[in-house]
This record gives sequence, C-alpha cells and structure tokens, in this order.
Amino acid sequence: MGSAGLVLAHIAKTPKIALLLRLLAAIDEGRHNLESLKARVDADRPPSTRSLRRYLATLREAGHPWTFDREQGCYRFEHGYSLRPLELSGNEMLGLLALRDIATSLGGEIGASMDGVAEKLTRVAGRPAARAAARPAMRVHLPDPHLEGARSAAFETLRKAQRERQSVRFDYVDKTGRRSRRHVDVYGFVVSGGRVYAVAHDRGRGARRVFAVDNVSDPRIAPQRYTIPDDFDLEAFAARSVSGIMHTGTVTRVTVRFSPVVARAAQADRVVRERTIREAAGGAVEIDYDVEDAGEFVRWVLKWGAEAEVVEPPPVRAAAAEVARAILARYAKRRR
Repeated sequence: MGSAGLVLAHIAKTPKIALLLRLLAAIDEGRHNLESLKARVDADRPPSTRSLRRYLATLREAGHPWTFDREQGCYRFEHGYSLRPLELSGNEMLGLLALRDIATSLGGEIGASMDGVAEKLTRVAGRPAARAAARPAMRVHLPDPHLEGARSAAFETLRKAQRERQSVRFDYVDKTGRRSRRHVDVYGFVVSGGRVYAVAHDRGRGARRVFAVDNVSDPRIAPQRYTIPDDFDLEAFAARSVSGIMHTGTVTRVTVRFSPVVARAAQADRVVRERTIREAAGGAVEIDYDVEDAGEFVRWVLKWGAEAEVVEPPPVRAAAAEVARAILARYAKRRR
C-alpha cells in the first residue's frame, strides 16, 4: 500500500466523534483562528474549511455555545461556559460549604436551592475540591431555625412579597402572646439566634418593625406595591445590635473588660460592627462597643460569666449589676 493509502487508512480510523472532541478542546483554549483549529482537529490531514464549518455547526446544535471573537481573532466559548473542571481553592471550597450549611439550616426553598448549587459546582470541580465537598474538614455550627412546614411556607410568601415589592398581610403573635393582624412592606430578613426575622414597614403603625417569621401565620400577598427607601441598608440596620434586630434609635458606647482567659475569644466575636480593642494588663483586653440596645448587650456580656465586666458607662454597669443580683437571688433560693 502506498503512502496515500496509509493516509486514507489513518483518516478512516479517526471517528468523527474524536474529531469533534478535539475541536471542542481547541475552542475551549480560546486562542485559535480557523486555520489553527484545522490543525488542532487533525495535524496530519486538516479538514477543509467546509468540513470544519460543518463540525462547528454540529457542536452548536449539540448545545455548545461557541462564538468567534472578532476583536481577538479566535474561536472561544461564550462567557461562563467551559469544558475545563472548575478548580476551587481550599478557601473557596470552605466558603462554599459554609454557605451551604447556613442555607441548609434555613430549610425550605433556600436550603434546597443552595444544596443544588453546591452539588453542581462540586460536580464540575476538580478532584481535590470534590473530595473536600464529600468529606468536609470543617463544620459551621449554627442554631437551626427549623423553618419547615407552615413556617417554611410563611417564609416563602414573605420572600416573594419582598422580591416583588408587594405588601403582605398576616396574623402575628408577639413575644407577650398578644395577637394582631398586620399589613407590612418587607424590606429584608435577618437570621439570628436560630430564628429568622423580617424587617418591614408596618403600614398600620406607620413605623419600622421586626417580625419573627415563626410567629407569622396566614400570610397573604396584598395588592399594594412599595419601594424600599434609598436610605435603608440592611447591613447598617443590623450592625449595632447583638441580634441584629433590637433598635432604640440611640447609640451607646459600652466598655467591657475581658479576662486573659477569654480575651482572644472576645476579640474574635464580632458581635457588633463598630468596636475598638485595647490591650490591658496581664493579657486582658478592653473593648468599646457601639450598641443600640444596652439591655440586649448586657445579656450578651453575661454569657461570659465572671470573665467579663461592664466598665462604663455607669447606667449600663448598674444594669449589669442588677441582672447579676437577680441571678444570684434566684440561685440562692432552695428548690424543693
């Protein structure tokens, strides 16, 4: 058999699928013009221009969104599409898994959608990232809001109302057990202490209010529409409250001294956004916090037990002392 016969035999042994796969890989590189694509498809016997265009049409029909970049003079895939595995760094994978844990704790549509996103990303990620997703080395521990059943349905209705900027009416039970019917414009949501809260403008009271979603029942979308005020910032709203939901309209600077035993942990606990840290004698630290609800903040300080002390201002220190005395009195009583 002559050399021409050998070439023909070689071509005959190259399946079309192999040529298409080579073409896909070349387009994915994003640097080839028409002629260099031919060489990448088959270096020994490049296809004709007509054949290559036919291959390109086949790829497009199969759903591969290639385009010709006239500015760069090359074929490439449209933005966001690639055949290459998604390589996630360790920190990126850690962030993804943390988000999945947070979303999963909410349950309902949000948890399911974030689970789906994580699954898709790890499916196209490189092997190290996929292994990290399968057996994560870190657990983000959060109080579980348990938004299931009727609570999840109420949350989805409130989210829909907020997303579409429509008012919503619902029955509400406050922390004292008092029932009421509310008509509100939902601005956003805060997740805190194992519960989800809706921050909203209460039309009936003409003021901003916060509603625990698990205390909402029978929510119904109302026909009224609204716009969220330009000066409303959910991050700023939550920044000066321990829970993100307690607000008085005034800011108080509270100084707390933490013993060396908990100094590092206290520094790591960014309970409010605005704070100033100073080192004290013997490894202790003093931290100034700007807070909106001093009573809520006192309760947070007491979680550190005897390792934390409110230093000033005097009214907040007195409030902490009063709570401490009440606790002591309660424990001094003998239980029968």
